Amino acid sequence: MTSVSVSPAPPFTVREIRPGDDGAVEAVIRTCLAEFGADREGFAWSDPDLGRFSQVYARPGTRYWVVLSPEGKLVGGAGIGPLLGAEGVCELQKMYCLPCARGTGAAHTLMDLALDFAARYYRQCYLETFHTMTAANRFYQKYGFRRLEKPYISTAHFACDVWYLRDL
Repeated sequence: MTSVSVSPAPPFTVREIRPGDDGAVEAVIRTCLAEFGADREGFAWSDPDLGRFSQVYARPGTRYWVVLSPEGKLVGGAGIGPLLGAEGVCELQKMYCLPCARGTGAAHTLMDLALDFAARYYRQCYLETFHTMTAANRFYQKYGFRRLEKPYISTAHFACDVWYLRDL
């Protein structure tokens, strides 16, 4: 398991998901989705794998990392998995941080880990998001993701209205 301290303070810790994290990861994702009006079908809200990421991301070519607050509370996460139906393309999946972790550098650590991991297995990285997540959209663009006019491929997240792709 990789563990990375994030600076500036507070000293959030980022590590790979463990089985005991599943419920907390689901709670973070649902909290963030509700915050941005994405708490409905067509978003991650209705994904059948929520609550079992430690199993889902145990497969080859997949990984999920979580962010822990200084008190040990799970406050964010992000994953990499294959984009089904698109050879050589992965997807940045379920990247969310609670407000207490935003602006701390935790998301940068998550993204760096995710892209480094993805580059070992894939040629490109895709992501889908929502227009109301304006800070996230700016963040993705800073990391070299280029906005697409339409989805790269049809996914279960039909309500997402912003799509990005990045060469690895």
